[in-house]
Amino acid sequence: MYKPVIGLTPGHNTDTQDAFLRPTYLQALTAAGAIPVMLPLEPDSDDYGQMAEAFDGFLFTGGPDVQPLLFGEETHERCGNASSKRDAMELALLSQVMAAKKPVFGICRGIQLINIGLGGTIYQDISSQYYGCAEKKPDFPLAHTQPYDYEIPSHTVILDAQSRLAAVCGCSSLKVNSMHHQAVKDLAPGLTACANALDGLIEALEMPGYPWLLAVQWHPEYLWKHDKAASLLFKNFVNACLVRH
Repeated sequence: MYKPVIGLTPGHNTDTQDAFLRPTYLQALTAAGAIPVMLPLEPDSDDYGQMAEAFDGFLFTGGPDVQPLLFGEETHERCGNASSKRDAMELALLSQVMAAKKPVFGICRGIQLINIGLGGTIYQDISSQYYGCAEKKPDFPLAHTQPYDYEIPSHTVILDAQSRLAAVCGCSSLKVNSMHHQAVKDLAPGLTACANALDGLIEALEMPGYPWLLAVQWHPEYLWKHDKAASLLFKNFVNACLVRH
């Protein structure tokens, strides 16, 4: 039986210049029936089109902040480290992948990168830019960077009942983990928000009309072993990557 080959964007240690990938992504995709492969951090400019055609689907993984000048903003004082090599690689890859109509899955940084790459913006720091607005300041601020292990859910997200995400997960709400200080702000053209945290922050995006594009702010790769919805996300993504075979 054919297994879809899925390309994953690599992490980048800017101190050592190492490219790397957390094994949790590989484990989740392998369990869902795929062959996951880490993509090169610095491919030749002519290689992006070939990669977009060669792989059956693409996972844009979690990681550090995207350089704010790339989405038209100055750097906020609470913005974290960025990798210019990774930013350039992922933005170039996204353009080619979507031109080829390949399935796209984004996780954490991935949801932010996809939104930025398609013309949207993000909150560079949730606590100051989102909670700092008086009209959005909740009585009970959520821990978007949770204080305990990633395998333990920390807050609830509400799903749009008409969304692909709700159909995939088969539910109206999820208990998710959370480890980020940035979040989607202005939606890129063509994208819709399909899940929100109880404080209103966007937690998932999809693109109606595109063959398969979902991006989530949480980390299902740490939850899939004991959470049905997280497992279904990976299985549905892998199945979408089988369409052409």
